Amino acid sequence: MTQSTSRVGSVVTAIGLTYGSTIIGSLVVLIAGAVLSIFGINVATRPSLRLVLNTVLLQGLTFGGGTVLYLRYRNLGFDFIPLTIPDRRDVAVTIAGIVTLLGLLVIASMIISSLGLESAQNRIVTIGQQNPAVYLLLVPLSFLLVGPGEELLYRGLVQGTLRKTLHPARAIVLASALFASIHLFSLTGEGKLVYVGIAFVLALVLGATYEYTDNLAVPAVVHGAYNAVQFGSAYLTATSGI
Repeated sequence: MTQSTSRVGSVVTAIGLTYGSTIIGSLVVLIAGAVLSIFGINVATRPSLRLVLNTVLLQGLTFGGGTVLYLRYRNLGFDFIPLTIPDRRDVAVTIAGIVTLLGLLVIASMIISSLGLESAQNRIVTIGQQNPAVYLLLVPLSFLLVGPGEELLYRGLVQGTLRKTLHPARAIVLASALFASIHLFSLTGEGKLVYVGIAFVLALVLGATYEYTDNLAVPAVVHGAYNAVQFGSAYLTATSGI
């Protein structure tokens, strides 16, 4: 197999893993909703429940569990995705990563506002505005499922697959683009490309922390903390008008 063919193969595999996982996870959520309807629980009329199901079954079970099954199916071994207890350097990178993500979000918001642009909203915001308690539930889930699940798939598996045949920088960029593109399916309103653009930039930071530390725990915690801060802030805004 030529080097060019190997690169194409890794890119195709990365794309397949990204969208295949999303499709499978969505089907799992639909099946769970159908099962609950048998017991008289209509998920379609309970957006908060649908959001929790989506978080647990898509980001947790499918992204996280699916990655583990894929590793075993391909006989890659769990050392394909390095995961260790963070040392002092990892902790420092984790703190720097969290601060960087939050700082970039603030800068991006200022630029969007100054240019008069509009950014789409994630459906989570719409649901949270109707039931702010959802935000509080999403804070621990960010650390337990969202961060670990999404990082296992996008940084560990997707970026790791691309890293086998591409330069690290190119692997980070492509994995980040795939990660950002998936968000299109959860957005409402105008400015979807603006939202995706921000997600792409933030994903670059996650990819860089993973490449630098060679420890998935770092981007997983950074990702979880970033989301948790956003959900906590959204809860305060929704309940106290801050």
